[in-house]
Amino acid sequence: MKRALLPRSRTDNLVIRELDDETLVYDTDRDEAHCLNQTAALVWAQCDGKTTALQAANALQSKLDTSVDSDLVWLAVKQLERFHLVENSAKSPFVSRRALVLKYAPAALALPVIMSISAPTPAGAISCAHAGQSCASIPCCPGEGLFCNSTNFCQLG
Repeated sequence: MKRALLPRSRTDNLVIRELDDETLVYDTDRDEAHCLNQTAALVWAQCDGKTTALQAANALQSKLDTSVDSDLVWLAVKQLERFHLVENSAKSPFVSRRALVLKYAPAALALPVIMSISAPTPAGAISCAHAGQSCASIPCCPGEGLFCNSTNFCQLG
């Protein structure tokens, strides 16, 4: 599978911010935010549908200044697939994360890592006002028996 082509990176409906050592990606379709470490971001950048895992490993090796093989690239691709950051592709090979952790233990920073959170929908992100708080821009908390009075403050009903 070293000669197998990497899938193509998804770009539609993503907001991407590149920082020094990580890349932040917000998926507007799924309301999910992802933080790719340098290794995962470098693999993602290689995902063009034309590059092989071996070519990507060589590119990473020169940028990270550490030994990298195609298994590490495929591990990153698996993570990118799980978070829907690459287009659907043919089956990528099985890669044991445990074996790679042991193999890359001295250079653990080379392992690809993606941290992800689901962003709340706009309705779910709205908090509520408690007794004595302004309800001019947010509603009074339901279930507390509050109502918004004429001066736009929550009070017990």
